[in-house]
Amino acid sequence: MKKSTKEKEVKTTSTPSELSEISMYDLIRHPVVTEKVTLCSQYNQIVFRVPLDANKTQIKQAVEKIFSVKVKAVNTLRQQGKRKMFRGRPGVRPSYKKAMITLVEGHSIDIATGV
Repeated sequence: MKKSTKEKEVKTTSTPSELSEISMYDLIRHPVVTEKVTLCSQYNQIVFRVPLDANKTQIKQAVEKIFSVKVKAVNTLRQQGKRKMFRGRPGVRPSYKKAMITLVEGHSIDIATGV
């Protein structure tokens, strides 16, 4: 007996789903303003705090839509919360995630506007 051959289903690579406007603004919490980040601005880089579960594709889409710029690269890092003492008792500061966004030449984001 011959087994009948089944047609293989071809999986198409799905593009990342479009972010709603509300989720875009939830994804980019606030810019990080430090001396080191200020020095990185001359290389078309800017740093934002983002949720721990955000991925690079979502961050790129959100920054491009909110600020109307073209993103070249997104690098992320997770910072583990520090252990601290509070009134004689041990405590832990919350963990957070930062996204370092590199913009294409000619594009810039001015985070000092409105300060």
